[in-house]
Amino acid sequence: QVQLVESGGGLVQPGGSLRLSCVASGFPFRQYTMNWHRQTPGQERELVATITSTGGLTNYPDSVKGRFTISRDNAKDTVYLQMNNLKSEDTAVYYCNARQFAPEFREYWGQGTQVTVSS
Repeated sequence: QVQLVESGGGLVQPGGSLRLSCVASGFPFRQYTMNWHRQTPGQERELVATITSTGGLTNYPDSVKGRFTISRDNAKDTVYLQMNNLKSEDTAVYYCNARQFAPEFREYWGQGTQVTVSS
């Protein structure tokens, strides 16, 4: 059974930090590109961080570049999202996502964890 279980969300003041974790099971984690997405009510899901299977490449949109850092530990089947200098506009449900493009496309999603940035 495939599972992606996120944790680490919560309430934080503007300027604060949080570290999200996502533990994977039921599939070969080290073969998958891992992503973090976020979504607010009424909005489309937004990709905020990507890391390749070996961890050699990462990518971020301008909205979080320099503040968010994605990393992974393939020995622990875990991907992380370190979020610093948080802003109110970072408030969202954050989802962990696994993708494999070859030999066939496969994709898995976690259940999400709420991040609220407010004073």
